[in-house]
Amino acid sequence: MMLGMRVRGALLGTLIMVAVPMAGALVSVPATAQTVASIAVEGNRRVEVETIRSYFKPGPGGRLGQAQIDDGLKALIETGLFQDVRINQAGGRLVVTVVENAVIGRIAFEGNKKVKDEQLSAEIQSKPRGTFSRPMVQSDAQRIAEIYRRSGRYDVRVTPEIIEQPNNRVDLIFTVTEGTKTGVRSIEFVGNVAYSSYRLKDIIKTRESNLLSFLGGADVYDPDRVEADRDLIRRFYLKNGYADVQVIAALTEYDPDKKGFLVTFKIEEGQQYRVASVDFQTSIATLDTASMRSFSRVSVGSVYNAEALEKSVEEMQIEASRRGYAFAVVRPRGDRNFEAHTVSIVFAVDEGPRTYIERINVRGNTRTRDYVIRREFDLSEGDAYNRALVDRAERRLKNLDFFKSVKILTEPGSSTDRVILVVDLEEKSTGDFSVSGGYSTTDGALAEVSISERNFLGRGLYAKAAVTYGQYARGGSLSFVDPYLFDYRVALGLDLFYREQLANSYIAYGTKTLGFSPRLGFTLREDLALQVRYSIYQQQISLPNQLANCNNNPNNGLLAFNPSPAFANIAGAPAGGSITAGGQTATDTSAMGLWCYSDGEASLPVRKELQSGKALTSSVGYSLNYNTLDNNKNPTDGLLIDWKQDFAGVGGDVKYIKSAVDAKYYTPLVADIVGLIHLQGGMLNQFGGSELRMLDHFQMGPNLVRGFAPNGIGPRDINPYGTRDALGGTKYWGASLELQMPFWFLPKEVGLKGSVYADAGGLWDYKGPTSWAATGEVNVPGCIKPTQATNTTAAAPGTCLGLQYDDGNLVRTSVGVGIIWASPFGPLRFDYAVPLTKGQFDRVQQFKFGGGTSF
Repeated sequence: MMLGMRVRGALLGTLIMVAVPMAGALVSVPATAQTVASIAVEGNRRVEVETIRSYFKPGPGGRLGQAQIDDGLKALIETGLFQDVRINQAGGRLVVTVVENAVIGRIAFEGNKKVKDEQLSAEIQSKPRGTFSRPMVQSDAQRIAEIYRRSGRYDVRVTPEIIEQPNNRVDLIFTVTEGTKTGVRSIEFVGNVAYSSYRLKDIIKTRESNLLSFLGGADVYDPDRVEADRDLIRRFYLKNGYADVQVIAALTEYDPDKKGFLVTFKIEEGQQYRVASVDFQTSIATLDTASMRSFSRVSVGSVYNAEALEKSVEEMQIEASRRGYAFAVVRPRGDRNFEAHTVSIVFAVDEGPRTYIERINVRGNTRTRDYVIRREFDLSEGDAYNRALVDRAERRLKNLDFFKSVKILTEPGSSTDRVILVVDLEEKSTGDFSVSGGYSTTDGALAEVSISERNFLGRGLYAKAAVTYGQYARGGSLSFVDPYLFDYRVALGLDLFYREQLANSYIAYGTKTLGFSPRLGFTLREDLALQVRYSIYQQQISLPNQLANCNNNPNNGLLAFNPSPAFANIAGAPAGGSITAGGQTATDTSAMGLWCYSDGEASLPVRKELQSGKALTSSVGYSLNYNTLDNNKNPTDGLLIDWKQDFAGVGGDVKYIKSAVDAKYYTPLVADIVGLIHLQGGMLNQFGGSELRMLDHFQMGPNLVRGFAPNGIGPRDINPYGTRDALGGTKYWGASLELQMPFWFLPKEVGLKGSVYADAGGLWDYKGPTSWAATGEVNVPGCIKPTQATNTTAAAPGTCLGLQYDDGNLVRTSVGVGIIWASPFGPLRFDYAVPLTKGQFDRVQQFKFGGGTSF
């Protein structure tokens, strides 16, 4: 036993004696003995040796320590050029062995139908003739999947495939399984009491999927859109007095059974507040706060409106800047009375920090010129920084509709009193090619092909060309608008147009109009706009020969004498004169021109206009538009007033003054019912002693009182043997009360609403031609006894059988129901109205339909 222990002890001692020198030998060859020049490189094909060596940075004394070697190894791996990098020591040298990544020969996409190859190629980082990297390929596959998810396809699968090629090259193929579009199956609201879910769905942009969703994209689930909807809901409540509102969450859940998302908005409404008082305070001694009161859009007793409050602050701050207080800051403060549910508002005007704009940097505009963006600012480099003006510029840029997104950020400038404005933009397509189709009971079938560009040449110009062809209406137009004439906020518009209206069941004549109209537009306020215009156009009437061959005077060679065989040789005709022509004898029993109308002539004013040939109208005019609607396409609240006036007679053949006003007031009532009051009126006056043309008169029908045909009311030729053309009037008025309500039993996304309405109106005072010496005709207002005049019996003495017209100032009224459809094919409307009071010769049309689309 003792011997064995000695042997083991001796062996252990020997091992220790051998191990110690070996350890000393390892320590005696430190890495610091290496230099960059002593690094050997193996395995490289494309990457130069010196390039690889350059990643190893020597330490003090030009030597490489272990830290420098580790840093170099890490840097080489991060280049992505190599599959593998190994470092060894051999023969006193540092050996770097690399395995280079392959080079990508080509990149292809398969299975992608909804997204083009060009869009996918722009998104991925892997490029042809670039270095192949497996982590980068996996990242690219995720990028492609994200593109599809943004368009609502959450079932997408992207599989990269690598095909080896000679000379260390690979082909990269991304196989895409697009899957079906993932839509929003339901939208729910929790906690809403003041407003129904039906009403709140009007506020948000996200829509539920339905049978017609394939025509739009609002039903596609987009998390960014849902988040934006939260803000829209919050702002809607704040606008309507709910100052404590909170949209706590927008919960989204994917339902595999429904293959779509369920979106739920959780809301805490709070109480509705009213304004108890409005006061002004200022720390600027020379500023009169009383003069700022007129810029406040909030009033005592009104419902608290955060949007009106924001606009008040903006206008006050801008006004203070105009008065020389460039750094003035308006801060609103609201003190709430929770028991009385009121808010006391105080506008505090103080001197803000003296900060100037050093630079305005624009980023993201690849097509739009810089000056198009900069001109939306009311400030420039070197001006005092004014947040209200910056916010206004951001709003203007969004309203241009040139960009997907607009953000204006501030960055520190070169000193503490300097800031840099950064305008971040994302451009979108601004060109439109549309094929429009529609049908109406007035114009029949109608089609339009148009091409337009809202940002022509990237200069912010608008251009459009359109061609229309329909059953009764045809034409074309060219339009051009420069919104900044000579760099002023004045819009110049130019329109060239040709219109042709064909004869139909409502009018016996056709018209052709060719014209040109320049105009200037001025934005006086956000809700008030002025337009001045000049119009010059040539108009001509067309008629078939059989409607225009009237001549009661056989001695007049202007027109061929036109006696009617139906009145030849009338038995028992009293002595009144007989004329023989063409082997037949006709007797004039009334001396009022009966012969012309026995075969169905057009009315005197129509034929007289035809005989006059082309008429040139040259006029100047203006329009004032006041608009406070909450939504121009689907208004539920606000006022729209349009006042127009035109003065014809600046040269040309026609002289008149035409004035018209149209006002619509929308107001929400109860249970999503919207009330509409529509008032309109107009007047036509002659001047300069010239006669008014029939074509210049107002023509009214369902546009004034529903239930009547186009040109169906007002003064009319009532001769029983003529075409009974509508003559029009120089005065009109109209009033309408309407209730619009949703069909609550239908999904909101269907876009159907119903309406009930009552209309009233009148058109009267015809002042056009009433006689024509060339044909011997004379108009007689309201004088006719059609039962005493036939084609086979002589007229009784004293009856009026010439050209007569009805011009009574009768109030027409009607009641009706309608269906309004905000369809994917465009806005459609169906109306059925029943006239309650009408004139003897008015034309009724109880059903009316109209609509169209662009696709």
